[in-house]
Amino acid sequence: MNYYHKPVLLKESIDHLVTDKHGIYVDVTFGGGGHSYEILKKLKDKAILIALDKDYKAIQNNSIIDKRFYLFHENFVHIKHMLKKLHIEKISGLLADLGISSTQIDDPERGFTHQKNCILDMRMDQNNAYTAIDVLNKSSKEKLLQIFFDYGDFKNAKNIAEKILENRLKKPIITTFDLVNIFLRKKKSFKCRKRFFSRIFQAIRIEVNNEINVYKNLLFESSSFIMKGGRLVILTYHSIEDRITKYFLKRGVFFNERIKREDQKIKNIILPFKMVCKKVIRPNRQEIINNPRSKSAKLRIAEKL
Repeated sequence: MNYYHKPVLLKESIDHLVTDKHGIYVDVTFGGGGHSYEILKKLKDKAILIALDKDYKAIQNNSIIDKRFYLFHENFVHIKHMLKKLHIEKISGLLADLGISSTQIDDPERGFTHQKNCILDMRMDQNNAYTAIDVLNKSSKEKLLQIFFDYGDFKNAKNIAEKILENRLKKPIITTFDLVNIFLRKKKSFKCRKRFFSRIFQAIRIEVNNEINVYKNLLFESSSFIMKGGRLVILTYHSIEDRITKYFLKRGVFFNERIKREDQKIKNIILPFKMVCKKVIRPNRQEIINNPRSKSAKLRIAEKL
């Protein structure tokens, strides 16, 4: 199978995920199908793999034909409902690759990247009405500040929000270059500009797709349908998702950065998972050379207690 989107940390994630070759597994982020394909190679004849993706183009591009494989056009927020429909109570493991795929980034109609001039869309599910244009042109100052502070890790989120408000009064922000030109600073190095715009686009994309709330729901619900000894394998690509993952797996709760640390000391929490690897797993030098987009990836593995 040839991949347009190269799966990141492929061997490491699948080796840690599949502990029972006769089990039931779920890939909640099917994408280009790379992880699903490798999972199936490890499973025996009566095993089952269920895959989901909210992007219908990923479903259309699927080339896997296997009697053990079930693929659904569905947001993983509905995973419990999907399992119930299939009469499945417990699964052996779940994989979530939270990165945006190369297919989505390189599609000029999607508006996910600052490097191409196109309509600001950023929807992963084209059935949703809410787009990046709505975020930038209809959000209040307070909402924009929250988006860039929480989802972009910007300390100067207020300045970013004010710039957007000022410019949208002159004309609507419709294309990716409309947005880029608001903040373009020629004196800044290419590396600084790239980092800045990547975070700007990341923050807007997270808001459009409600990514953080949906992901938190997946983590919280996963302990109810992953069997004892089953694995939770998570690939993240930015610090926000990784912080959420790390904190939840270690403490069983979600860390709120706006609450003082002393108020976060919650006692008597029964941890649903234990960390399999104490240290986060990252791509090696060769993988980064072969696939530069893998550079920011972090892999965390947990086992259901």
